[in-house]
This record gives sequence, C-alpha cells and structure tokens, in this order.
Amino acid sequence: MHLHGRVHKYGDDVDTDVILPGKYLSITDPKEMAPHCLEGIDPEFSRRVKPEDIVVAGQNFGSGSSREQAPLALLHSGVACVVARSFARIFYRNAINLGLPILVCPEAVEAADNGEEMSIDLDAGVITTAGCTFRAAPFPHELQKLIEAGGLVLYVQQELARRAAQS
Repeated sequence: MHLHGRVHKYGDDVDTDVILPGKYLSITDPKEMAPHCLEGIDPEFSRRVKPEDIVVAGQNFGSGSSREQAPLALLHSGVACVVARSFARIFYRNAINLGLPILVCPEAVEAADNGEEMSIDLDAGVITTAGCTFRAAPFPHELQKLIEAGGLVLYVQQELARRAAQS
C-alpha cells in the first residue's frame, strides 16, 4: 500500500486528550468526531487536513487515556498514516485495530517539515520526505491485511464471509 500526502507535524507527548478532547467523547459517529480532531493543540487542523495527509510527531504519541476515539478521529479526518518517534502502547494497538497505519521512524520525523510532501510504502516500510528516504519496520503481512481491510472488525467480517463462501 502506497500513501502520499502533506505533513502535519507536532511535538512530543501528543496525548489522546488533545487528539480528541474529552468534551467530544459522547459523539459516537466518527464523521462527527473528525472536525474536532487535534483541536486541543491545533484548532485549524480540521480545516487544513486533506485526505491522505500524514501526521508526524515526536515521542509518546497517543499517550493518556485508552480511548479508541483518538485514532478513529484521525482516520475519519482524512489522515492516512501517523509517523512518530514512538507511540503509547495502547494507542498503537487501537490504531492498528481500527485500520490506521502508524510507523515508528525517528529519522523521518526529524527530516519532515510541516506542509511538505511525504510518501510512504507501507509494504516495504519506506518513507520519503525532504528528498531523503528512510526505513521503518514494515508491518507483518497479516497486520497489513488487517489495515487494508479497514481494521480488525472489517477484517474478521471479510474472513468469515470468505470462509463461508468456501464451505
């Protein structure tokens, strides 16, 4: 899977409370969450973000509470991928389970600037930005299939339908 979009760059310790502030947790429709994505640190983000854009951040991205709404809001705002120095463990799993690709690549984070273009080959773990190419650990094949399906629930539904069709 290949991604290409503009960089929206943030610093360290971007927690789930600024990715989707708590006052919006009663919203259940991800499309209604999207306009509030990153509102806690960048009130203009939802107006600037375009489909396929990429969030780049420092260390400990997604720390704080374990709310699934944070990666869901990113995904439905149009963010194609998050590249960071490191991720909070539970955010990492929630993102994968919801179908949001995330990559750890400190070198790409260092090189990327806000507003410039970034290309990502998820299959190979290759990130290109600022005229340089960087390597991140690619997801194992099974996790790539899960992300391509749109998350764990959709992957399981597709797999069950495939197996039923074979019976």
